[in-house]
Amino acid sequence: MASCSSLFFLLFALLLLNSFHLTVEEDTISLSFPLTSAPLSKTSASRAKYLSSLLMSRRSNQTKKTAGAAASSPPFNYNYRSLFKYSMALIVSLPIGTPPQSQQMVLDTGSQLSWIQCHRKSPRKPPPTTSFDPSLSSSFSILPCNHPVCKPRIPDFTLPTTCDQNRLCHYSYFYADGTLAEGNLVRERFSFPASRTTPPLILGCAAEPGEAEGILGMNLGRLSFISQAKVPRFSYCVPLRRGNDKITRTGTFYLGHNPNSHTFQYINLLTFPRSHQPMPNFDPLAYTLPMVGIKIGGKKLNISAAAFRPDAGGSGQTMIDSGTQYTFLVEAAYAKVREEVVRLVGKRLKKGFVYGGALDMCFDGNAVEIGRTIGDMVFQFEKGVEILISKERVVDDVGGGVRCVAVGRSETLGIASNIIGNFHQQNLWVEFDLVRRRVGFGVADCSSRFV
Repeated sequence: MASCSSLFFLLFALLLLNSFHLTVEEDTISLSFPLTSAPLSKTSASRAKYLSSLLMSRRSNQTKKTAGAAASSPPFNYNYRSLFKYSMALIVSLPIGTPPQSQQMVLDTGSQLSWIQCHRKSPRKPPPTTSFDPSLSSSFSILPCNHPVCKPRIPDFTLPTTCDQNRLCHYSYFYADGTLAEGNLVRERFSFPASRTTPPLILGCAAEPGEAEGILGMNLGRLSFISQAKVPRFSYCVPLRRGNDKITRTGTFYLGHNPNSHTFQYINLLTFPRSHQPMPNFDPLAYTLPMVGIKIGGKKLNISAAAFRPDAGGSGQTMIDSGTQYTFLVEAAYAKVREEVVRLVGKRLKKGFVYGGALDMCFDGNAVEIGRTIGDMVFQFEKGVEILISKERVVDDVGGGVRCVAVGRSETLGIASNIIGNFHQQNLWVEFDLVRRRVGFGVADCSSRFV
């Protein structure tokens, strides 16, 4: 996500692209990268003190009981369907704690760490209504500094952690726009209908007033929600967002079996052996797709398939990400897309205009007419699988009468990867099958309550 005056999406990164955080603003692009860890501030210390007092108030036998229950918990049989809100992020509401409290979280297939807003509710200064009150949950516990997850240099978990003055595990991240994300690592259960409850999962607990939503980390990392909860598959259907309207659309989200999966086309995720050579631009926890080409208006662009595959340094990896708004391409692919757009509608391009620091194929005028002139866009994958971007969804209304082709240049964000964002996942089922390590696509009317 690009840094702007106000951020819509933030990207936690593994090796600067591990995962990302999203916030909701109207006129921003979607990428912001964590740069470094932060020392414990006075504000952080007071937060930790509150969590420490909460932890000490727990009875030791209750902690032992919780640990014993986690050890004996049977595999979770997921069959969960929920709706989510979609404006520029996918916001699900999940029941967390004992008894459960409904928490809004951004469904993010590019993140590992899940986190929620934690506040002790007070009549004097009420927190956001969606915040989680740890004091009301009997299954809540805080990770101490001696927990293995709090130790540095864990290969697949690069979130910086420190030991605060209360001997609690503290995480902190700075983002490119100066935003600080921080809190304590905790354990908590997710409680689904029919009295089905996950074991206590590790997640972040942010006790500072901030964004209304937390993050539901859904990548392949061992501390993501799906890995800890052993979810075999999940899927979502992103509804069509019409222009620059402010209406929140509703989509569908499944944990476990999706009754529509018999209609999906599947492609296998690319897997790579562990290498002794560093790959600074590669994210091993992302969903890496075998993309092979792009078509515009029925014409296959002259892009080498190598532009969509990671090279020796990891550049060129192609991933699908529910948390990034738009699609971003490495220079070798982006240059060919822009060349074709200029050939088709070059005279109408807004010269010198760049939206959000990332989109530079922008126009004034009627979006339908511009889209019709450019034509459909198609992302091509192995096995003949394609994602069709209809001409109506090639450009996005970014406000002020300006429409932009919803494809940006990756290098403007400081990354070297291809990312297919949620704008180009509209009216499409996307299923992540973790058992068979594949991704499925199915065309649908995602605004329908019957999907």
